[in-house]
Amino acid sequence: MIKLDKVSKKFATGTLALTDVSLLIDKGEFVFLVGPTGSGKTTLFRLLIRDTLPTEGTIFINEFDVVKLSKGKLSSFRKKIGVVFQDLKLLADRTIFENVVLPLEVSGENSQKAAQRVEEVLRQVGLTEHRDKFPIQLSGGELQRTAIARALILSPEILLADEPTGNLDAATSWEIVKLLSDINKMGTTVIMATHNTDIVKSMNKRVVHLDKSRIVKEEKGHHEDKKHEDKEEEKQEKPEEKDKKDDKPQKNDRQEKQEKEDQKEDKE
Repeated sequence: MIKLDKVSKKFATGTLALTDVSLLIDKGEFVFLVGPTGSGKTTLFRLLIRDTLPTEGTIFINEFDVVKLSKGKLSSFRKKIGVVFQDLKLLADRTIFENVVLPLEVSGENSQKAAQRVEEVLRQVGLTEHRDKFPIQLSGGELQRTAIARALILSPEILLADEPTGNLDAATSWEIVKLLSDINKMGTTVIMATHNTDIVKSMNKRVVHLDKSRIVKEEKGHHEDKKHEDKEEEKQEKPEEKDKKDDKPQKNDRQEKQEKEDQKEDKE
């Protein structure tokens, strides 16, 4: 669970990046973060990974109080969150395999286990055949997949994707969004910042609109409405189920009475 309560961020220049932002995201949600350039989307991501601290307000991610987090717990906290950066941050002098394995090497994982994990993730994102290539040899979509693979390598609970389709054609953009959707279906909370209105409208997910550093609107996807309908149906069914349970003892009583009468007739 992610909870921001009255969060504001003011930079030393006097610029207000976020103003009085309150937001609750449940585990397993897929949320789009939309808004014009400079509306605060990237700043929000930076706050979630504690790359910067809020000027005011509180941020909780699961059991972590992000604002008060000690340096000793920072490493374990960041392992819970995978990030696909807007500029990808891939190392040009390392192969795809070497780029993806890097977080495991930094965390001290056994080399054999690390290699197995990388192969699993490369299969998941469809890059197995490109493992020994360098970033310059890949297409834009393949580079995004590499960045997603690296973000997934530590099995994070949350995945932040900052404009992952920004420089891609329509077909490749949909491939990336489908990949993120599949990752979400496996239980990972996904927050995607985007300007792509076609994707946002078609996906029917929750949408948080930012403008001039504030949340100005929220929209729930059709799947949220369906969940609400399912809950209402369950509530309506419960009285019927109770009636059925109430009927059951009465039926058993009648059967018991009949059995006693039958036994009496047998003795006579």
